[in-house]
Amino acid sequence: MEQENSNKPNRGGRPLKPIKRDKLLAVKCTGSEKGAIEQKAKALQITVSEYLREISLTGKIKAKNKALPKEILALTGTLNHVAANLNQIAKRLNMAGDFDPAERSKLKLQVQELKALTTLIKDSFR
Repeated sequence: MEQENSNKPNRGGRPLKPIKRDKLLAVKCTGSEKGAIEQKAKALQITVSEYLREISLTGKIKAKNKALPKEILALTGTLNHVAANLNQIAKRLNMAGDFDPAERSKLKLQVQELKALTTLIKDSFR
């Protein structure tokens, strides 16, 4: 059932979906069948409804990734943190020219963190 876009002013909020799925279809199954269906849907990173709809209408599932894995998001955050610190270091060197011992130790810690991060990235792709 398609929704019509009227000429009403935009009131904000979530945009309307082109196809409204408002009909409920109940399926009876055993506990082990339910678990298997939920595991397959989770492995494909889709909802159980999407899984059952696709498998029943087309007979196959197109694998898609909705979001990046938590590990990749954590690595990205750490890389952004390290990049910001390196930017501050470069700015400091351009202005003053040298570091005091405390700043040198912070820099060594950042280098160690960056090396550990690159090792973690390499290991995750093996």
